Amino acid sequence: MKVKSKIFHLPFTHPFTISKGSKTHQPTFVVELEHFGIKGYGEAPAITYYNIPVEQMATDLEAKRIFLEKFSFTDPERYWHYLHHLFPKNPFLVCALDMAGWDIFGKIKKKPLHELWALNTNQSPVCDYTIGIDRIEKMKAKIKEKPWPIYKIKVGVENDLEIIAALRKVTPAVFRVDANAGWTLKQALEKIPVLKEFGVELVEQPLAKDDWEGMKTLFSQSPLPLIADESCVAEDDVDKCHNHFHGINIKLTKCSGITPARRMIDRARDLNMKVMIGCMNESSVGTAAIAQLAPLLDYVDMDGPLLLKEDIADGVTFNYGKIIYPTGNGLGINMHPWE
Repeated sequence: MKVKSKIFHLPFTHPFTISKGSKTHQPTFVVELEHFGIKGYGEAPAITYYNIPVEQMATDLEAKRIFLEKFSFTDPERYWHYLHHLFPKNPFLVCALDMAGWDIFGKIKKKPLHELWALNTNQSPVCDYTIGIDRIEKMKAKIKEKPWPIYKIKVGVENDLEIIAALRKVTPAVFRVDANAGWTLKQALEKIPVLKEFGVELVEQPLAKDDWEGMKTLFSQSPLPLIADESCVAEDDVDKCHNHFHGINIKLTKCSGITPARRMIDRARDLNMKVMIGCMNESSVGTAAIAQLAPLLDYVDMDGPLLLKEDIADGVTFNYGKIIYPTGNGLGINMHPWE
């Protein structure tokens, strides 16, 4: 197995702002694995508040490079278990390598991953489009700039309700709101009934990630479905979220890849919970991985390439939110040349 990697800093079309902060570029770590001439790609974006910068991913990979190159690859699940033990403190790096392993496996089998798993892409949900926090006029302009059937609107500021009221005047589209843990229980109890009146479909991560008591109260009273994000990082968190949230938002990077994400989906279904996979502003590399899993989901948030000014691969495209799958095997992407 040959291993290459590269750090990218991908610029956003508009500054990306949530309740935790703002940024103009998305740092992301991309790996290329080559197995007997077959190349596979994987990606892990860095998010500041998870404290695994792209530089750490690169350092950890180099420190264990010899073990990666000597591994005898046969199937992705066995590979993930090896990676999980090799990098126990870096799930982001494990995700990128796991994704690349699956890409290779699909190419060996000469099938896209969704075909390998016997999934029907006609069942894939429509992808939403994210509107980051900004001045109200700017948020309205972003909606007008990108007509879309579903918007995910970032909230968690004092004038949340004023924002949603103003945006509702611009479009009849479905709204989902994401507070990114920005509300107190009192604020959530006050805001969510009003959001329902504005036609909001669901609320993502209303309270702090470890406010389980608050979530239990909110779960019993909320008129809208509540979806866990920051509270659902790894596989063990699915059971914790049961009876506190109506569903979970899985992030491939946080949970350490496609392999554990599939198990998380199965466990959530066992618990009769809704399932979303969300993005962390991935390029078309990571977005293609989400797309392969999309037929298993209730909701999908994989608009990373739509928010970026530059991309590093060709792959999934969209027709007014509908996922258009590439024809290639594995992830189906065509990587742009890189050194």
